[in-house]
Amino acid sequence: MKYCLIIIAFLFLVSCQTNGQKKQDEDFDLSLKIDSIISGQKFNGVILVATDSTVIYSKAIGFSDLENETKLGVNDQFVIGSISKQITAVLVLREYEKENLELYDSIGKYLTQINQSWTKEVTIHHLLTHTHGIVDLNKPLEFEQGSQFHYSQLGYELLAQILEKVTEKSFEQLSSELFENYGLKNTFHPNNKKYKHLVKGYEETENGVLAFAANSLDNYVPAGSFISNATDLKKWNENLYSGKLVKKETLKLMTTKYATRIHPIFETVDYGYGLLFKDGEQNVQIGALGYAPGFVSACYYYPQENLNLVILENTANNLDDFKQTFKIHTEIMELIKKRTHNNVSYEKH
Repeated sequence: MKYCLIIIAFLFLVSCQTNGQKKQDEDFDLSLKIDSIISGQKFNGVILVATDSTVIYSKAIGFSDLENETKLGVNDQFVIGSISKQITAVLVLREYEKENLELYDSIGKYLTQINQSWTKEVTIHHLLTHTHGIVDLNKPLEFEQGSQFHYSQLGYELLAQILEKVTEKSFEQLSSELFENYGLKNTFHPNNKKYKHLVKGYEETENGVLAFAANSLDNYVPAGSFISNATDLKKWNENLYSGKLVKKETLKLMTTKYATRIHPIFETVDYGYGLLFKDGEQNVQIGALGYAPGFVSACYYYPQENLNLVILENTANNLDDFKQTFKIHTEIMELIKKRTHNNVSYEKH
């Protein structure tokens, strides 16, 4: 009996070592493949691939200031574009959890300053899912609320105004408190001038020259102008998908398909609350791309491997074809998704 226990213990140890070595080999292979994707291409930014506890890939390539050739650092800060929307969605859902609002409340209950009859029909849910039909606060709806999808920055600005009404705090204060409470020390509302490492963003001109984009922060903040870095976005994912930012049942609302968009990069993609995913892939690859003038970003989570991918770039090339603008981002995303699929298939067998 004693010898049997020793043999079992030995086999268990060997199995752990084998699995551990396999994981190290996979991570090394992934790193080599990411290097291969970015080799020879125009990439200027930061790439981070990590689980909660293990950094698999972390690299800063290029410059934070092209004119002065200031080297980019992995902790430098970027404008994160539409990744901002999930932050706004979380703030809304936290008030929903406190019963300070209902998702199917009409927006007229809160936005009394808008003198349009459609405020009685459009709901918070419609704003969260880009199905509201609002194109101008002084015009009729573009379509009947809930009947179509039209990607909207304005809808998320209205969500911020509702939050201000409900909480009697500014959106800047609300978001800053959230970041502080969850240790996101490098994430900021742009009006909070405490950020010190925001890089400069550049866009390719018609002549193929990269020029400084002075309007990187001109979008509505709740829709596309928060500032963050790779480490904080990894931490954001950890907090969000572990149920720390919102309850697990509320997170389920964020990852539910409400609408499908014909997408300039993904062809078709489904939308939840601030998050997007291919049909049926909520548990495979979920997150968001982000674009602000001069900034090209991706923040994704891979639930089956508890893996985070953050790509923050401060040079925007090929703006006449967004598939090319986001080419490196989507190739790395596909690489990680394929690895996840292979590992899950292997475990099933």
